[in-house]
Amino acid sequence: MDFSAWPLWQNILVFALAGVVILLVGTRLAGLADRFADRTGLGEAMAGTIFLGLVTSLPGLATSVTAALDGRAALAISNALGGIAVQTAFLAVADLSYRKANLEHAVASVQNMMQIVLLVMLLGLVLMAISGPTVDILPVHPVTPLIFVAALVGTFVIYRSGELPMWHPRDTRETVPDVPEEAAKRESLGKLVLKMLVAAVLVLIAGIAVARSTGVIADRTGISESVAGALFSGVVTSLPELVTTLAAIRRGALTLAVGDIVGGNFFDMLFLVAVDIAYLGGSIYHVDAVGQREVFFTGLIILMNMILLAGMFYRQRCGPGNVGLESLLMLAAYGTGIAVLVNMG
Repeated sequence: MDFSAWPLWQNILVFALAGVVILLVGTRLAGLADRFADRTGLGEAMAGTIFLGLVTSLPGLATSVTAALDGRAALAISNALGGIAVQTAFLAVADLSYRKANLEHAVASVQNMMQIVLLVMLLGLVLMAISGPTVDILPVHPVTPLIFVAALVGTFVIYRSGELPMWHPRDTRETVPDVPEEAAKRESLGKLVLKMLVAAVLVLIAGIAVARSTGVIADRTGISESVAGALFSGVVTSLPELVTTLAAIRRGALTLAVGDIVGGNFFDMLFLVAVDIAYLGGSIYHVDAVGQREVFFTGLIILMNMILLAGMFYRQRCGPGNVGLESLLMLAAYGTGIAVLVNMG
């Protein structure tokens, strides 16, 4: 469907309607994932990272791949990076909504911390690809298959760290354990999977609509694709992570809530593998439109995630206003980074 033939107001309407679909479907996903974790015995951390993180990332994947196929390299990359940044900021918003204690203290998890370490390592590879020499192999950057392999190996290591942990965070009165619900164990696994598949298809279609409409909006308004991807499509396609995280907190599934965010960030990293393959003009990292803004934004994401990781290690029970200091720092870093990105054009 050619969205460029439509007037600007229709593209804005499509963008808004697709965002509503993503938001509504996202509200259902937290309950499905929580029951899936209990039914399979997988645990909230891995269910949030793998299944909920994957499904809630589908709108962003559809947006980035569609943008790459349309030749919009900067939009494809900035949508993925923008999703990671805003999702990390969403974790701070989730901390604001959990009033009993600092969220990162209550859900100390080796797997979630390992996931953040893996994400920062993969982001380092992205920085090297963008700032390094121009190299293409069939016709992708050598970093692309390296990111994929590192992600697979890292996922196995994270899983093993949960199965055979070498150390455990100390339990406190505020620690919320992952205890499966007995009712969920009797629920039909087939029905749960079917519902999650339907939700996945809906958010995937909505993600394609977001990509096409965002590209036209950027063209018609003169906004750079990097800013449009980081602020518009990146935020809208990340709405499932926000609503599912808040819904999981209301259900008391705190580990699932945090796992959804860090898992969503991990899958957003894999978008960059997909978009480099989908972009037919060579390596997407060396297109003229990709450069300083993407390097800056990648550095911002690394900073935010290292603040989050430090907060998980320190495990402050409660900070200013009963909110963790790391959450306030992440929000400050995100707000400052967005302001700088907009001024960069």
